[in-house]
Amino acid sequence: MIIKIGKAVDNNFIVNDPHVSRHHAQLIHKEEGWILEDLNSTNGTFVNGVQIVKKYVTLTDTIKLGDNYVLDISEVLKFNNDYSEEFLALKKVYDNYIQEKVRIQSANQFKTRIFQSLPFALPGIIGIIIGFLGERNPLLLGVSLFIAICAPTIGIYLGAKQSAKIPLLLQDLVNQFKIDYVCPKCGTFLGEVPWESLRNRKQCPVSSCKAKWVSE
Repeated sequence: MIIKIGKAVDNNFIVNDPHVSRHHAQLIHKEEGWILEDLNSTNGTFVNGVQIVKKYVTLTDTIKLGDNYVLDISEVLKFNNDYSEEFLALKKVYDNYIQEKVRIQSANQFKTRIFQSLPFALPGIIGIIIGFLGERNPLLLGVSLFIAICAPTIGIYLGAKQSAKIPLLLQDLVNQFKIDYVCPKCGTFLGEVPWESLRNRKQCPVSSCKAKWVSE
């Protein structure tokens, strides 16, 4: 895919600026990204302040055609409904969501098991201590009885409380995911469909949008 840029009407992206040549530059899509190539323009093409002949560029680069005109790559790509650069950024959004979801579930389930199982082990530990220090110590016997009764109850309560946190944490995560994982053009939530599966579709399924997610 090649996008020609300049003042002439036969360009794909027309720039109305006196310092921009009729056929000033072109963007070429490769698997590695976008290449910006100067087409022997009169006033040059600059990337981050450095004049170039041909260079890989990203959406974060500052590009100037001639002395004054600042070229916004995202706007150039949108002339052909191309949102491939913005869609590529959604891969990180999806990957981070899955990783955080797994982390919340595993971390909280582990804490829940600890809270629920450890108190049941305490009476046995206390029994060993009493047997070692002396069975006739009334204070130790009282402490042992208290722990044997209260510890499991406390453990069950703390375990239930920890379990109750999981749905809340997951809901907060899902709410943010619904904001971030959307079509970069129309803002439609893309569901929990893996990014790779969406990439295979190549464009937004919304009929009024049809934003291109993958450049051919």
